[in-house]
Amino acid sequence: MGSKVILAYSGGLDTSFCIPWLKEKGHEVITVFVDTGGVPAAEREALGARAKALGAVEHIVEDGADAVFEQIVVPLVMGGQLYQDQYPLLVSDRYVIVDRALAIAEKHGTRTVAHGCTGMGNDQVRFDLAVRAKGDYEILAPVREIQDDHPRVREFERAYLEERGHPIPAKQVRYTVNENLLGATLSGSEIDEWEAPGDETHLWCAPAAKWPKERLRIKLRFERGVPVALDGKPMAGAAILRALNERLGAYGVGRGIYTGDTTVGLKGRIVFEAPGITGLLVAHRALEETILTSQQNGMKPLVARKWVELVYKGFFFEPLKDDLEAFIRSSQRFVTGDVTLETEGGVVLAVAVDSPHVLRAKDATYAQVAGWTAREAEGFIRLLGQSAELSAKVNPRSDGA
Repeated sequence: MGSKVILAYSGGLDTSFCIPWLKEKGHEVITVFVDTGGVPAAEREALGARAKALGAVEHIVEDGADAVFEQIVVPLVMGGQLYQDQYPLLVSDRYVIVDRALAIAEKHGTRTVAHGCTGMGNDQVRFDLAVRAKGDYEILAPVREIQDDHPRVREFERAYLEERGHPIPAKQVRYTVNENLLGATLSGSEIDEWEAPGDETHLWCAPAAKWPKERLRIKLRFERGVPVALDGKPMAGAAILRALNERLGAYGVGRGIYTGDTTVGLKGRIVFEAPGITGLLVAHRALEETILTSQQNGMKPLVARKWVELVYKGFFFEPLKDDLEAFIRSSQRFVTGDVTLETEGGVVLAVAVDSPHVLRAKDATYAQVAGWTAREAEGFIRLLGQSAELSAKVNPRSDGA
């Protein structure tokens, strides 16, 4: 007999395959589904029933949405940067899943954990690095193990399950779908071939033909960079994000098609939908850029880009990530106020900002009213450009410069 195994289970094709495969290897499989905010209650119950039918001896459900919001969403929004300027880290809930799976492994007295990541993608890096950073565990990766013998892995998995009487849900046949509090990602089929995604790839973001005709306005309140209220009503962060996903998603906000440089060196193309994150990023930036100094506004993006890169590439438990996050959170000391968002569909704008911390001069408004004299302005300009002016005089540029 093999060891008792804690399997991080999503209900998708890969983790569904893992259950009977591990069982046939002699392992006792305990599945752990960490609900990170993307599954309706009815589907959540169905996942448990399917895990048992596939051979799990026990199925455990953990709520991870609040942890995702605090550990991923908050610093991401505070930082204001995206991976390669496009992607909002939608699969970063993996780190919360690892945390919960390892805690359950400890309770069940085992040091063996498993995941359903393939050997072709980034998730294997995120899972493995996170597990190794948390302690001395044995990691089983059934899908990765079969890859050498079965190059067309997903076709083999489907056949394997169907031969054992486990039909594949229609949702899993054409696309690989990931959904959580942050948003939804889709890959596979025509997406992988750099062709136009089909209409069925609209999961959270309505197509233009279905956008409401009336304009949508939303007011968000932030305290020290953290969203705390929606339209004047105090709410927990995860609840705010869920509401934004629904309301902005109805207007098609937050949909993108992205080709990224993956950790494993391949180009990865996905469709992603993140209406709530998009709204939070727009609102937070509109508030923050009125409050931080020009030096802070210049430095913070550099720090946040590195934070995003580390999280994307699997280094969530790297000490540098914690150091960078400490800087990001420190920069938010005065980022408190209200922002009004508006959309008529597709794009969301921050149309109003109200905060007692806005860096507003009492006697000057840019391009309108000056709090200094014309001579002071002229002197400032001369001093500002003095080095370049001297260089032009002493070392004049030739035509070939």
